[in-house]
Amino acid sequence: MTLYETQVQAELELWKLKMRRRPSFTALLAKRFQNRINRAIPEKVHEAITVGIRQMTRAVLFGAGFTTRPPVKPEALDTCERKVLEKIKFYRNTAAAEGAITGAGGILLGLADFPLWLTLKMKMLFEVAALYGYDTSRYQERVYMLHIFELTFSSPMHRKKIFELMSRWTEYERTLPPDIKDFDWRNFQQEYRDYIDIAKLLQLVPGIGAAVGAVVNHRLTMKLGKTAMNAYRMRVLKDSKQIDEKKG
Repeated sequence: MTLYETQVQAELELWKLKMRRRPSFTALLAKRFQNRINRAIPEKVHEAITVGIRQMTRAVLFGAGFTTRPPVKPEALDTCERKVLEKIKFYRNTAAAEGAITGAGGILLGLADFPLWLTLKMKMLFEVAALYGYDTSRYQERVYMLHIFELTFSSPMHRKKIFELMSRWTEYERTLPPDIKDFDWRNFQQEYRDYIDIAKLLQLVPGIGAAVGAVVNHRLTMKLGKTAMNAYRMRVLKDSKQIDEKKG
């Protein structure tokens, strides 16, 4: 392993510990508070969130509205991640700029544009996946991207379950049907919606989660990007280790 890969491996192990950590007492209290917020949220807002997630899930799985770029040929991890960080910063700045505009329009405009906010975040994940060398034309890779989004915005209780699934992705992927026509996407999107933490997701809607949409989208886009980096590092380093073992 190169020096950079050794550093990344150390960072990755710390991230894995964080993902596997049992929810703290503070986290449990926060979850109770978020549940209260969920109950206080008007039904129209819940409907808008549900529609947005359903549209995003369908669009990602079936490719509607997303242009898949060919996967980048394997290159040094440090070179790859320089490009990844540049792409994340681009989407972070774009999200911040749009957050400022939509935030000025208030809650109603924020909800109306909510599907567009989700689309922007998913476009970033498509770009990041391709830069790490993964073929986003495969629907199985798109399911992985949806799990990255879920990992970022689910509660600590559910996050551990999703992480364990992703950590054995090669095995889990084999259980998915080879043809997307046989994939039960309707049931998937419903469960997906149920486990996404609405209180966290509402932070993406300017005028609801925070007073300034620019600040919120800047922070959460970066958080999603860092989660994606570690999720793909987990697979890249594992694949690299297996290749080295075969050569040895």
